[in-house]
Amino acid sequence: MFRCGPAPWAALGCMMISGGRQKTERRAAFLELGGVMTHCGKSEKGMLTRIVFTLAALMICTNTPAMAQNAARKLPTIPFEKYTLKNGLEVILSEDHTLPLVSVNLWYHVGPANEKAGRTGFAHLFEHMMFEGSQHVGGKAHFQYLEGAGATEINGTTNFDRTNYYETIPSNQLELALWLESDRMGYLIGTLDIEKLANQRDVVRNERRQSGENSPYGLVEEGLYHQLFPKGHPYYPVVIGSHADVEAAKLEDVREFFRQYYTPNNATLAIAGDFDKATIKALVEKYFGSIPKGPEVPKIAATTPPITSERRTVITDQVELPRVYMGWITPPVFQKGDAECDLYSQILGGGKSSRLYKSLVYEKQIAQEVSTSIEETRLGSIFELQVTAKPGVKPEELEKAIDEDMTKLQTEGPSAAELDRARNVTETALVRGLERTNGVANRLNYYNQFLGDPDYFSKDLARFDAITPADIKQAAQTFFRKDARAVVYGVPGKKVIDDVPKTSEEENKKQAQEAGPSKAEMADEPWRAKAPTPGRTPKFSLPVPETAKLENGLTIYLVERHNLPIVAATLFTISGSELNPLEQPGLAGFTANMQTEGTATRPALKFANEIDQIGATIKAESGYSSSSITLSALSWNASAGLDLLSDAALHPSFDAKEVERIRNQRVTAVLQENDEPFSLALRTANHMLFPNSPYGFSVIGTEPSNKAIKRDDLTAFWKRGYVPSNAVLAIAGDMNLSQAKEFAAKYFGGWTGTATAAQVPATPALPARSIAIVDKPGAPQTALLVASLGANRNTKDYVPLEVMNTALGGLFSSRINMNLREEHGYTYGAQSFFQYRRGVGPFFAGGAIRTDATGPATQELFKEITRIREEELKPDELRKAKDSFSKTLVGLFETTADTSSTIGQQFVFSLPTEYYRDLPAQIDRVTGEDTLRVAKQYLHPEASVVVGVGDRAKIEPELKQLNLGPIHEAK
Repeated sequence: MFRCGPAPWAALGCMMISGGRQKTERRAAFLELGGVMTHCGKSEKGMLTRIVFTLAALMICTNTPAMAQNAARKLPTIPFEKYTLKNGLEVILSEDHTLPLVSVNLWYHVGPANEKAGRTGFAHLFEHMMFEGSQHVGGKAHFQYLEGAGATEINGTTNFDRTNYYETIPSNQLELALWLESDRMGYLIGTLDIEKLANQRDVVRNERRQSGENSPYGLVEEGLYHQLFPKGHPYYPVVIGSHADVEAAKLEDVREFFRQYYTPNNATLAIAGDFDKATIKALVEKYFGSIPKGPEVPKIAATTPPITSERRTVITDQVELPRVYMGWITPPVFQKGDAECDLYSQILGGGKSSRLYKSLVYEKQIAQEVSTSIEETRLGSIFELQVTAKPGVKPEELEKAIDEDMTKLQTEGPSAAELDRARNVTETALVRGLERTNGVANRLNYYNQFLGDPDYFSKDLARFDAITPADIKQAAQTFFRKDARAVVYGVPGKKVIDDVPKTSEEENKKQAQEAGPSKAEMADEPWRAKAPTPGRTPKFSLPVPETAKLENGLTIYLVERHNLPIVAATLFTISGSELNPLEQPGLAGFTANMQTEGTATRPALKFANEIDQIGATIKAESGYSSSSITLSALSWNASAGLDLLSDAALHPSFDAKEVERIRNQRVTAVLQENDEPFSLALRTANHMLFPNSPYGFSVIGTEPSNKAIKRDDLTAFWKRGYVPSNAVLAIAGDMNLSQAKEFAAKYFGGWTGTATAAQVPATPALPARSIAIVDKPGAPQTALLVASLGANRNTKDYVPLEVMNTALGGLFSSRINMNLREEHGYTYGAQSFFQYRRGVGPFFAGGAIRTDATGPATQELFKEITRIREEELKPDELRKAKDSFSKTLVGLFETTADTSSTIGQQFVFSLPTEYYRDLPAQIDRVTGEDTLRVAKQYLHPEASVVVGVGDRAKIEPELKQLNLGPIHEAK
């Protein structure tokens, strides 16, 4: 459960809406979050939890970090203090005043490993129950308090071994977070009733449908876990559990689970960030000290039997391409061999310099994408390998090629250079994870959970430093044998879903009677009835970037931050899809793809190796309004990293063989879009709204356009769009302006070219209302969008528009989500957003809707869009929307990557450098009259298109009854 961002739908339907942060499926991202995997996430690809080294062949990034520590290159440590309250609650404090933010991160030491047979998914279901409101907080109010306070992150996550809850908030709101967390620890049980349980059963089952059953290969991956573990093992059913077991959860079971596991003596509270050291312990004692100690926690009885002979199965799914999964059970987290398996994973499949990428994706070109992952757990970690076939390639051919590469690695071991690169990935990711206060808190909790000691960061680095090539070779031979693995083929075919009916109202009433009324078990403390007031507002202004300009016209923006040795630099050019000729959609993206696929002096693999060797990451991408190349590196590698970044931008080779290889990958990626319901929905909606415009196509383009684009087209686009006067080098982190100017002049000073004025596409006429259905027979959910024309980023109404939409569909507690999710149980989550571009972009509202609720959910979406156009926001709702918008802005500057992106976008959209400094005051001036005016002006329910990607036979009759216009099937 995490932020469903303002634009992308890949994370749609999250429990939580916070600072818009995107999660990736790389181990780097895992480490940056503090080493904790969650049950859901942008995709936390389905229902499973894991660390993932994803490398899609189409991806235009090279991801590897860090250099070993020496005297001149000192890696950071984490200062902390740990103590224990009388009731057994462990407390970890880590003070940092870099930003006026503080994270409260509470781990309960319970997960599926503690579940009883027949109660799979129970720990995760209870995680949802914890957000339903406690005695003094009130039903559904937890989110409202935190969103109104400006929380940049609010979340709850479950993995096999623990459940955690966290919020990152302005530091003057710390006491509010302590009040909320302590109230549900002490007083939740008195509010647990059958209505809340029934609602959250629906929500969790919708989550299962969305993240697993309606996600490509989700059921296939679940099948891998069924092969690795025997029935009855707590890891067999994956974290989210089965429909049957979730539906079987009874009210008294929920209450008993709380009594047993949600106690101070089974929890650890980590607080990191901007707090007052002199008062923090008194606050913790005030809110948590009186909560009584719970019963002793039973020891986990489950053990993991070894696999002694290969296990195999084939699972069908509605996918375009076969995929091979392999899995092994490896040493438990922090046990002997665990670190070696981490580095082995990176060497095998963790980047463009990995063995499998080079062999299967680059050389043989029989795989579209390769990924390796490790989910590190207490009862045995899970190593997972995924390889997706190219069209026409059989899984048997992939398996044979995989086995050949793995055998070679087992026989020869890795080279010293390969090991260095893998070590660099891990160590830099660990450092980068400390940029967020919640990353610090999570990292401390992670060490404490599995080692009983938060003081392990330096030791963690040291254990990777100590590994030799011989150690990796031994790990490969010991843990990755054929007779110790499971192999699953995911192949195109029918999706088979094991669903069950909802619990009847009669049965729910019976459960409620058997369980009896809800009763508090902790003596009431009347002072808790009132939420604490905020502390003094911290003195902090959002950054104004320092600026400079080279003689060739390149603009430089810089925000300095020296608390960690990290630098992020993004080169933005105003050369996105807006520049594509109408007959060449995808040209900008294809050009961006090629920039990290070899330069005039560095062929593709050499370029990748050099990035990895210095521990940097370089990512090139293109959107509608701009293209960008982003560097992230430890500060002592910034010069070398900028050398590589500038080489990619200024000297791409567009080698003919590489062009054909990337063309093939892009054509296959277009095909894969058919597997992703929301990719299809967005593609269809954009085409309906912008029928004769570059905005009417996906950034990746179409199959015919990618096949037709020539090398000369790519070089011409690059020459026209990638020029210094059309660009900004946005830098954030451990660098001063003098250094920034010196590096920019050294690496970009010779850049030449004449800018072409980038024309903004014309705004089309409002569309006639209609419905498009993309048929997905048997789909358990409908990817549902209501779409209309929106606004451009430079509209004078941007601020009131965002305030209005925050109330409509931008928060967990927004109107749309509370209606579709909390009131009706139609979805795991729903939202709305404006997708801003330099020209007028679209407005979207929707979610992943239970198939049988598609019609009613569509009706409710139109109802909420219409209702917000009819009357002003109430004062409380207006204040919450404004506060959430204004107070979360600091989250745009929490990491160097966030900061670099934020200031770079200021250049793209011609926003003044003082924009963010002055934005809070603009937000504060927005009135209810303003939000009503912009709702009437920019929301067009009468001129909206509806797109549904789902089972046409089931959803079309419902949609016809709504009389929203003609219905057609989209291909």
